[in-house]
Amino acid sequence: MTAKTPPRPTDAELEILTVLWSRGPSTVREVHEIVSRRKETQYTTVLKFMQIMADKGLVRRDEKNRAHVYEASRPREWTQRQLAGDLLERGFAGSAKSLLVGALSARKASAKELVELRKFLDDYEKGIR
Repeated sequence: MTAKTPPRPTDAELEILTVLWSRGPSTVREVHEIVSRRKETQYTTVLKFMQIMADKGLVRRDEKNRAHVYEASRPREWTQRQLAGDLLERGFAGSAKSLLVGALSARKASAKELVELRKFLDDYEKGIR
């Protein structure tokens, strides 16, 4: 499955990916410890999800040691672009303007975020991004 693009992760898979992006390569036990701090979750549930995610190509599994070590197969930014593109098509009929307006209407952006957005749009318009 390495040549194929991994599918869009589910909410539970995204939670596990977030842990892996933050911590780096980790065992199931390490991921379970972090996930279970936020909500009660069985170790076997996290294990099964991570095995499925490996089959889907969302994570890579290093089986050299007794405790398998997992890492995200794609960087956080790649997955965020995939999710944003999917949301753009499904929820906003492909309209980037509607997506941005919707995002800004849902939560007030900080002054710093607005400055960064303006810079991004300026650079995008100039063909830099």
